[in-house]
Amino acid sequence: MTDLSTVLETTGALAGAGGLGYAKVYAPRVYWSLVGLPVTWGRFSFTYRSTMDVCGLTVQPSRLRAFLARNIAHTEVQPVPPKVRHIRGTSTGLRVTLRLPAGLEPADLVAASERLRHAWGVHSVTVAETKPGHVELRMTGYDVLRRVRMPRRARPEGLSVPVALREDGTAFVRDYRQIPMALTLGANNSGKSVYQRNLIKGLAKLPVALVGIDCKRGVEHSAYAARLSALATTPDDSASLLDVLVGEMESRFDLLSLQGVSDVWELPAGLRPVPVIVLVDEVAELFLISSKKDE
Repeated sequence: MTDLSTVLETTGALAGAGGLGYAKVYAPRVYWSLVGLPVTWGRFSFTYRSTMDVCGLTVQPSRLRAFLARNIAHTEVQPVPPKVRHIRGTSTGLRVTLRLPAGLEPADLVAASERLRHAWGVHSVTVAETKPGHVELRMTGYDVLRRVRMPRRARPEGLSVPVALREDGTAFVRDYRQIPMALTLGANNSGKSVYQRNLIKGLAKLPVALVGIDCKRGVEHSAYAARLSALATTPDDSASLLDVLVGEMESRFDLLSLQGVSDVWELPAGLRPVPVIVLVDEVAELFLISSKKDE
């Protein structure tokens, strides 16, 4: 009976170790939640002050604090690190909100992010300023870009579309109300087409008019023609379509003037026209139009 119990315990231990090894490679979220997160949280909690000190992320205490330490608490005066305000574990890493003491700025933590990554044994450490005097350390426990899974809360709404995953595990959101115009640049095979496909997929779920201009005979935009309100595939057709869009823009200016507002979002919902989003693939092709006048 004792031998059988020993065999079962050994088999169970081996199975558990094998399962964790499998999860580490093929299910990193599971492994991080079961093993990585508790270990990293504990390491951070026990080594936070010493790590910040050796990384040069502390300041000398105020005179009052130094006086109290020497004369009231009878302890050695210690350097002051950023104060931990909040710690939150996620399925991809650990988020820590810090309040910076006088004398430190976010750039100091950015410069030390690689040292912090090695000290706490995580895949990456990204520093984001949340408000003046406060930063958030976004630690990722594994390479989230190896197998991309968008956050569950990242959904298209309004004129905002989540289109990509950042290396810190947060979604990159394309918000057309905040930034109406943008130019996407990149070398071959850098992901421009994938970015555009994700953008169109998200926009297709929103109540907007999509207009495509693809002067390469529509090789990129033809797949989405059923959702597009208009599609131009040659330089000449593009010039004609742009004339129509300019006319629509001028009519909307007239509407704004008539209503006495300067922003289309200040119009009543019943009068507000449908947003029009123009997607141009290879903008340089637009300059191959027929005449200098059209250009």
